[in-house]
Amino acid sequence: MTSLSPGGVIGILGGGQLGRMTALAAARLGLRCRIYTPEATGPAAQVAPATVADYGDTRALARFADAIDIATFEFENVPDAALALLGARRPVRPSPEALRVSQDRAAEKRFLNGLGIPTTRWTEVRGPDALASAPMPGILKSARFGYDGKGQVPLAGNGDPVAAWRAMGGDRGIVEERIDFALEVSAIIARDPAGRVAAYDVVENRHRRGILHETLAPAPIAPALAAEAQAAARRIAEALGLIGLLAVEFFVTRDGRLLANEIAPRPHNSGHWTMDACATDQFEQFVRAIAGLPLGDPGRHGDARMTNLLGEDFGAWPAILAEPGARLHLYGKAEARPGRKMGHVTRLSPKTP
Repeated sequence: MTSLSPGGVIGILGGGQLGRMTALAAARLGLRCRIYTPEATGPAAQVAPATVADYGDTRALARFADAIDIATFEFENVPDAALALLGARRPVRPSPEALRVSQDRAAEKRFLNGLGIPTTRWTEVRGPDALASAPMPGILKSARFGYDGKGQVPLAGNGDPVAAWRAMGGDRGIVEERIDFALEVSAIIARDPAGRVAAYDVVENRHRRGILHETLAPAPIAPALAAEAQAAARRIAEALGLIGLLAVEFFVTRDGRLLANEIAPRPHNSGHWTMDACATDQFEQFVRAIAGLPLGDPGRHGDARMTNLLGEDFGAWPAILAEPGARLHLYGKAEARPGRKMGHVTRLSPKTP
């Protein structure tokens, strides 16, 4: 396959807001999307036809493969077997290997360290007894299926290891050394089938209770450090043979070093600002990359502050709509629960150098 033409169909595994915004971006390019999701009323299924079935339903997956031209995913917790079945019938972009690295924290850290990209000190643990020799103070994280602060337990070295393990909720984990960093930043790049790369400006991320609260574009760091983050992201993408989009989160230490934290081979919450501040937003860029189309201009035409609208703050949406210049994006979720991402708002300001 060289590239998709208008009318081509992208199959998206996952029915959340990232799938929704990807499908909307694809429609602007004349492409169609089909969603595979266990949830009939999820955000993505509201804007594109959906196959509603479990990820283990091989017959439904086979029918889904017959209805699409290429497959992708909008979150990491997709079973390997589902991607393998689709991959035997249709191109999967990014590759299942990129997903396998990103969905397991231990594999991810080993991969990054193998490339010579520094991270915090860490160790893999397989039970509460192993916590005694882990870096302290630290954070115990489940190796798989953790997100938005879930599956993460702070460790001080004097607590109950059995209680900490139970609170983490997995059968395998890692412990990362907790560091006093200056700020967290992320770099997002796109890479097409020919290896061409387009990079967005590096941004600062601010969290509350383990959930991304705000992203500021651009990040208040030296240009040389931003270029280093983009170069590291490109190195990771090339090592993965990635076709699509890659987000890399970094800690910036007090002495100005970058420590890679996590990678995500898909559109990322810290890239939502691009929808209102860039010539080509991250979702359209993702579609262009996996469809084999020319990459768009990632240039920023203004500074931006993106704020997540969580369930506990969802009642503010009418006021945000009435706010001059505020750009509100709601995801169509029916129930506003605390900590649940219901939408985001971007506020723009004149571009700084």
